[in-house]
Amino acid sequence: MRIVIYSYNYHPEPIGIAPLMTELAEGLVRRGHQVRVITGMPNYPQRQIYSDYRGKFYLVEPRQGVRVQRSYVWVRSDPGLLDRILLDGSFVVSSLPQAFNGWRPDLVFATVPPLPVCLPATLLRWIYRCPLVLNVQDILPDGAIQVGLLKNSFLIGVFRILEKFAYRHASKISVIADGFTDNLLNKQVPPQKLVQIPNWVDVNFIRPLSQAESAFRRENQLQGKFVVLYSGNIALTQGLETVVAAAAQLQDLPDVRFVIVGEAKALETLKQEYQPGTNVLLRPFQPREMLPDMLAAADVGLVVQKRNISFNMPSKIPVILASGRAIVGSVSANGSAAQAIRRSGGGLVVEPENPAALAGGIRELYANREKTAYLGRQGREYAVAQYSFDRALREYEGLFSQLIPG
Repeated sequence: MRIVIYSYNYHPEPIGIAPLMTELAEGLVRRGHQVRVITGMPNYPQRQIYSDYRGKFYLVEPRQGVRVQRSYVWVRSDPGLLDRILLDGSFVVSSLPQAFNGWRPDLVFATVPPLPVCLPATLLRWIYRCPLVLNVQDILPDGAIQVGLLKNSFLIGVFRILEKFAYRHASKISVIADGFTDNLLNKQVPPQKLVQIPNWVDVNFIRPLSQAESAFRRENQLQGKFVVLYSGNIALTQGLETVVAAAAQLQDLPDVRFVIVGEAKALETLKQEYQPGTNVLLRPFQPREMLPDMLAAADVGLVVQKRNISFNMPSKIPVILASGRAIVGSVSANGSAAQAIRRSGGGLVVEPENPAALAGGIRELYANREKTAYLGRQGREYAVAQYSFDRALREYEGLFSQLIPG
């Protein structure tokens, strides 16, 4: 098969959708398919074009058998709503020449967000008369409305129209969690269009490692400490102030350390606004090859969301489970994240935006190390069975084969 993947994010961006789409593209190539990736110049999560890519409008670079075709995007380090619209719009316009610069695809696979990517992806579908699979990683504009990013009624109406257009013209819509399925069914998306394929984790790369041998532990003087780790995006949907406040309530446990790993500018903002205590370490993102070692440094991995976030499914959940560490999820009790944590048997769910509840969950695991280890083992077993990359790759390959005639 010849497959075009339309994804704003891709390698070398370290978190979010980029590692997933990189693994999918390279996995499809290893299985004998041809893959072109239409993507932007890398800029996430710093919101700055990476130094090796600055000053370039277009770039084609081969990587692991994948033809990666990049184009210019409008990026601002502290984007407001207008900047985000310009960013999405710049990618839609600038990516089109790259989309037509190459062989004719048998299928187009487009990731949302950004939602406007449905426009060039649908145009490709029409011109090449090929199927379009829309991969929904976040429900838009619902997510932007929930976090207060999108308030203007006119713009909400425009995005609602765009959302309906995207679902109407997709051949199939792949979603990553039950909450996504429910949301789209409530919007009268035909059930036969929907297929649920969870996001995956490379369980051979992310695996349980010895704490004693963790370089991250040694470098950060964490030997003998009970380490609670948050690693990932620090943005509107997470509410990391809850973690800082929970840490303040656990200062009576001198061997508990909270480690927050994220983008340097976001960490500085967190430090200035919430003034973390001495039991909180702020550390910048590690190179991806060091991710298993960093995860091994933890006793507990955190998943944190604000109260009004219900259907979002953080990609860090499969990663923490695969690392063999227990999860404490400060997430909506009825949301997709809570459902995933409970189903895995690998963690606890506590009330979101409630520092006392989060501190209580951590205190419980601190006091019962056998339970902490048990949850980690349960989570690892579940990740291997349900979130393995090989399983997801087979499901996507099967879906693509069904859609391509002949």
